Amino acid sequence: MTLLKTHKPNRRSFLRGTLAGATVGVGVPFLNLFLNDQGSALASGAPMPLRFGTWFWGLGHTPGRGMRALDGSDYEFIDECTSLEPYKKEYINYFSGFNTPLDGAASAVHYTGWVAGKTGSVPQGFGMIPAPTLDTIIADKIGNQSRFKSLELSSTGNPIDSYSYRSVGNHNAAEVSPLNFYLRLFGPEFRDPADKDFKPDPRVMLRQSVLSAVEEDRKRLVQTVGYDDKVRLDQYFTSVRELEQQLEVSLSAPPAMEACHKPEQPEEGPLGYEVEAVNDTHDAMAQILALALACDQTRVFNMMYCQAASELRVKGTTFTHHILSHEEPPDDHLGYQVQTAWFNERSFEALSRMLDTFSNIREGDGTLLDNMLIFAQTDTSDAKTHSVIGIPSLTIGKAGGRVKTGMHVKGSASPQSRIGLTLMQIMDVPVAEWGTRSLRTSNPIAEILA
Repeated sequence: MTLLKTHKPNRRSFLRGTLAGATVGVGVPFLNLFLNDQGSALASGAPMPLRFGTWFWGLGHTPGRGMRALDGSDYEFIDECTSLEPYKKEYINYFSGFNTPLDGAASAVHYTGWVAGKTGSVPQGFGMIPAPTLDTIIADKIGNQSRFKSLELSSTGNPIDSYSYRSVGNHNAAEVSPLNFYLRLFGPEFRDPADKDFKPDPRVMLRQSVLSAVEEDRKRLVQTVGYDDKVRLDQYFTSVRELEQQLEVSLSAPPAMEACHKPEQPEEGPLGYEVEAVNDTHDAMAQILALALACDQTRVFNMMYCQAASELRVKGTTFTHHILSHEEPPDDHLGYQVQTAWFNERSFEALSRMLDTFSNIREGDGTLLDNMLIFAQTDTSDAKTHSVIGIPSLTIGKAGGRVKTGMHVKGSASPQSRIGLTLMQIMDVPVAEWGTRSLRTSNPIAEILA
């Protein structure tokens, strides 16, 4: 006997079944079925693991001070990017000259560029997220076998500074405190891979099969609802299934991984947009993240150094990086905005330090960087003009040998969505085309594929 068998389902209905001799129930998500006729009453709602990450910096490069093209596909980092030089040949590809066709839409400054790069679609205004960001798509593919499907981190002290979305209302907020990040990862629930006394939690075992126990009610419910609710139910049950997979992971003894150990608990320091605090937070986060990856606590991460329209500033000053990019006059002798360039240099020094941390984690005959792929992205090619043409980006890492490195890839005004499509295919996402309108592409960047 079930509620759904004899009654029209309502907001309080449960899918019911039997598990281990006990009755269990699974709540029903909020469906159109429960709205009034106007729809206005309530809103709806074995090898080494391969990792994927994003790293974001705001305001692009000072024009002409990031990279210089050399013969063929070779290039060199110059001026504000020279701190990356040790990693250029073995781990980094540089992408330039890709376009963001707007198809008649107005460019939302400091917004359209990164949204188009992460979703393959141009937003119709601020606050619009036209499609899931590619990190969530990749996390759906590779993130279910670890404790955390993905981890979002920001160095700015503001949890809103995260560019990971499944939709407008489904935002993955960032962790901003190194101490809280440490406690989340290595607190009481952390299981040491070297612990021989691992025992599954029986409460977890009981929860594991709840969804399958209510399968008959699930099928019956799907037959009673319209198309939109079928889609919503499919999304809901997929989320429950992913939870089961996460629980299954927690029932298994963690693999012994060479570099995995529990780090020392960090001390809480100041948070905020002052460069000194941002650098301290970024470095502490990177160190904890490296061990989280080494311990297979997660396989997907998003790290933000500073947001688009960067609000970074020097302690004791009021002009932010963003304000300076517009109001600072070029130096008469040097020909560029000296203070603005200073902030850009700090960004890439921070990225270089993160790569130092990752490269110090040994994995087999390589390092963590050999088994990951990082997409380094920004919001504009020129902060002063807000241009979304030729937005620079990088890939960092070998992705388990799937990627060639040390290359400069010239976009020749082709859509920047080609980069996102390539990243997803490298991460085994079964997608042949990606993006919408002029960003729609089925043309991955074959020259970087090993």
